[in-house]
Amino acid sequence: MTAALQTLGLSRRFGGLTAAAGVDFTLPRGARQALIGPNGAGKTTFVNLLSGALRADAGRILLEGRDITRATASARARMGLSRSFQINQIFPSLTATEAVALAVAERGGADVAAKTAALIDRLGLAEVRDTPARRLGYGQQRLLELAIALAGRPRVLLLDEPAAGLSESERRGLLARLSDLPPEVSVLMIEHDMELVFSFADRISVMVDGRILAEGPPAEIAADPRVRAVYLGGCDG
Repeated sequence: MTAALQTLGLSRRFGGLTAAAGVDFTLPRGARQALIGPNGAGKTTFVNLLSGALRADAGRILLEGRDITRATASARARMGLSRSFQINQIFPSLTATEAVALAVAERGGADVAAKTAALIDRLGLAEVRDTPARRLGYGQQRLLELAIALAGRPRVLLLDEPAAGLSESERRGLLARLSDLPPEVSVLMIEHDMELVFSFADRISVMVDGRILAEGPPAEIAADPRVRAVYLGGCDG
């Protein structure tokens, strides 16, 4: 079966620094996969390469078997690759409903109001549907960002540290919403919160020095002495 997302020899340098060193990576269809690693491992650069925010120096990126290596970020989004949670990109003056409706309408199709209402309800935003985004709590803004990302009907969703800055109750709420994502959406999450990672992911990739050090199910990664030496052993999350 064709992978949802795949990289072959993906590389990127910044002067003398190699941030991605020939990365071979596969995100299976329907996966709930996490990418973890110490600070400076190259995780954000890797996601920037996947989303089109950065161009690779070498290698290829395949979205469901289609080469998107030279596609722009907007073109990748139209093809079903969506990124959320990297920077707050919601529209501060629009209500939650208006912001999601704008994203739904941009994707095209009919029944914008019905699709918007369904997303608002799914993400637990019904009580603040008419509240301007700038007046939402931080956790609610994160959920609104996710609703906007899902409005594009992505087949692959990249989540860049979704739990950053959230309270414990907001983190639990986020996990519940992520667990309710449609099974046809393949998810890759970058996250430092190991409790969230091990609760959500069915597969974990560990990046160190711009390379994939290990991959496997959570129990296997937790027991891997190489991973514990470079990351988990010093992680307090």
